[in-house]
Amino acid sequence: MSRPVSPTVVLVHGAFADASSYARVIPELTAAGLEVVAPAVPNRSLVDDAAYIASVVRAIAGPVVLVGHSYGGAVITVAGTEDNVQALVYLAGYALEEGESLGELQGRFPDTGLADALVYTPFPVAGSDETGTDVSVAVERFPDLFAADVDPGLAEVLAASQRPLSARAFTETAPVAAWRTKPSWGLIATSDRTLNPDMERYGYERAGMTTTEVDSSHLVMLAQPERVAELILDAVRSTAR
Repeated sequence: MSRPVSPTVVLVHGAFADASSYARVIPELTAAGLEVVAPAVPNRSLVDDAAYIASVVRAIAGPVVLVGHSYGGAVITVAGTEDNVQALVYLAGYALEEGESLGELQGRFPDTGLADALVYTPFPVAGSDETGTDVSVAVERFPDLFAADVDPGLAEVLAASQRPLSARAFTETAPVAAWRTKPSWGLIATSDRTLNPDMERYGYERAGMTTTEVDSSHLVMLAQPERVAELILDAVRSTAR
C-alpha cells in the first residue's frame, strides 16, 4: 500500500502585510515535515492576484493545502479551484461567494474602525495614462487595529513596511468560490479590530467550513502561531491521500 503524499502548504498573505507575517508559523509547519511556500502577492486586483497564486500552485508537483489570511482569503477563494488544491484554510479572512466583492461582504457588518484609518495614495499604472489608488493603514493606527497583541516593536516595523492594496481589489467580484468544491477550514480572530469577527464567522458558516475561534488580533499568525499551525495541520491530516 502506498503512503499518503504530504501536501505542500502555500501561505497567502493579506493586505497591508507581506509573506513575513507567516514568520512564526513556517517553522511550526516545517518541523512537522511539510514543504512550505509563501509567495509575495502583488495586491493589485483580486482576479490578477488569484491568477498569480494559481500559477504558483500549478508549478508545484503534488497536492497543495492553500492558506489565506485576510484579503488572502478572497485570493484563495478564486485560486483554490486549481486541480491540485486539496484543502483551503482561512485565517481571519474573506470567504467570498461567487459574484461577491470584499466591499459587499464587509458592508453587511458594522465597521471595526478600519475605514477611518485608511490612507489613499495614487500610483501610476504601467502602460497607461490612468492612475491607480493604493490603500494602506495610517502608520500610527496600525498597531492598535492590526496587531494589538503582537510585540509593540515588531508592530511598529510592520506598520512602516506594510504592503498596500489597490482600491480596485475592494470592488472586483469573485468569479468562482473554491470552497464550494474543496474542504475548508476557518479561523475566527475574536478580538479582530480590522475585520469584523462576525463577518468572518458568517462567511465560514455559509461555506460549511470546519471552524475554530481564537482570542487574537487580526495578525493571528504572529500572535497565535501554534493555533494557526494546528489548524493547518488538521486540514493536512484530514485530506491526506
